[in-house]
Amino acid sequence: MKKLLPYIFPFRFKITLQMIVKFAGTIFDLFIPWILSYIIDDVVPEKNKAGIYLWGFVMILCAVGAVILNISANRMAARISGDITKEIRHDLFSRTMRLSCLKIDEITEPSLISRLTSDTYYFYQMILRIQRLGIRAPILLVGGCIVTLMLEVKLAAVLIALLPILFLIVFYISKKGIPLYSKVQRAADKLVRRVREFMSGIRVILALSKRDYEKMRFSKANKRVVEAEQKAGYVMSATKPIMSFALNLGLALVILVGAFLVNKGETQPGKIIAFMTYFTIILNATLSITKIFVMVSKGTASADRIAKVLEIEDEHEYINEQEEEAEREEGEGEGEAEASNAHIEFRNVSFSYLGVSDNIRNISFKLAKGQSLGLIGATGSGKSTILLLLLRFYDSDKGEIFVDGRNIKSIPREELYKKFGTVFQNDILFKGSIGESIDFGRGVQLEEMNCAAKTARADFIYEKEGQFDYQLEIRGGNLSGGQKQRLLIARAMAKKPEILLLDDVSSALDYRTDAALRKSIEKDLVATTKIIVSQRASSVMKSDLILVLDKGTVIGKGSHDELLKNCPEYREIYDVQMGGAAV
Repeated sequence: MKKLLPYIFPFRFKITLQMIVKFAGTIFDLFIPWILSYIIDDVVPEKNKAGIYLWGFVMILCAVGAVILNISANRMAARISGDITKEIRHDLFSRTMRLSCLKIDEITEPSLISRLTSDTYYFYQMILRIQRLGIRAPILLVGGCIVTLMLEVKLAAVLIALLPILFLIVFYISKKGIPLYSKVQRAADKLVRRVREFMSGIRVILALSKRDYEKMRFSKANKRVVEAEQKAGYVMSATKPIMSFALNLGLALVILVGAFLVNKGETQPGKIIAFMTYFTIILNATLSITKIFVMVSKGTASADRIAKVLEIEDEHEYINEQEEEAEREEGEGEGEAEASNAHIEFRNVSFSYLGVSDNIRNISFKLAKGQSLGLIGATGSGKSTILLLLLRFYDSDKGEIFVDGRNIKSIPREELYKKFGTVFQNDILFKGSIGESIDFGRGVQLEEMNCAAKTARADFIYEKEGQFDYQLEIRGGNLSGGQKQRLLIARAMAKKPEILLLDDVSSALDYRTDAALRKSIEKDLVATTKIIVSQRASSVMKSDLILVLDKGTVIGKGSHDELLKNCPEYREIYDVQMGGAAV
């Protein structure tokens, strides 16, 4: 929670003004019962009509003033809370964008989504309630107690005796409730993850008739959320009934004692009526405080979850330190003897996602500028991992990676990323026009789009109404699989990258289109270094260098012809896919 206080501090003057306005409106509310008591006990017995009209008008002014000031304060509170939450959400999103893939894997995507949405909403509600009720309720409570003491000490003693008991109840229940709301949020994260899995795989689920199975999995996750919410609700729901019981019991005692005092002539009926009104005000103020505690319980749990992300060391700052250190080492000549003269080089690179066993081991290769590398192997063999390491989404555990003769740890992230055009497995298209999808905020000109579309064999664009202005649905839902794949390739090639990474892009293409695409890339991107990941031998066979991977290890390395002679695994893949044409 302390991490979020700096976001509130810049609004301290606005919050102070809001509190002053709220304070004034609340004071007007407190005056009304007192004026009523004065009219009943002092003005009415004297039959002073002018006094009745005068003080009645004053009551109306107080009521109108209270309404205007309280509405103004509430609107100010909503605006301030919204602005604070906007800043937090902006920084939370920015920090999320700068997290390493390793840290995202650790926190999980559904949890980050929950923190950006529901957690920021709960924090907004907490700040809003504190501004609306956090000033009004204590003033009504304390002011009401002071006024009741001034009205009738004996009756006030009954009320004041109840307050310590009420606050102990609130403290105890809130202490139990805050940890429970943290559990609710963790359960909600798992539910979000389950929903995302279902929505992303809905076609497979329907095709395999697994709806009942998915319903069962969703029901389990939903049940955990409900159970966590119910447990928290059971604890927090006891607050209001217990406090209402205690306060109503106190009110009954006030009426009994008040009736006894009036009967003895020790007080006046107007004071009893005013006292009962103040008692009701105090009752509502105390219940409002319990509402604040409930919201604070949720908001504090959410604030802690938000703070945990904001407190993560800025990945880019840490990376910049590594880059500066690597540059110093190069400048001192430590890496000069081993500098790479290749465009891309992997030097004995090993990496593990979980730090238990290597996902790739001792990977080494060199590519000159304009050359192509084919990566082929079974699912899970480490092909995509090599691309992720080259992009420095993860840092290798062992070995070194060079681009343009520089260790990638010495290249600033933004500079490194600008060298690449990339198409990943299961890449997505965003809602918008085809032109916007290709441009992707990079300032791609129409001529560049046309060239990229031609190279990517995305001729279907010119058959669409509006061509590059044709509107895509979310995830490109109104395109076929092959069309989406070619549009993604066009996006990757639009700015003529130094290095083109294609991760299994031929999966949605027929062999003829795949062959035509490879031919276009070879012709139009002569100076671009290309790395192609595929399970099709036909997609990599024209590459200058091919690596055959199995369980993270290179089991074959060389050209297509060399591998047919020396690598049984590659030859088997080729024979199965190409019908033994090379035999």
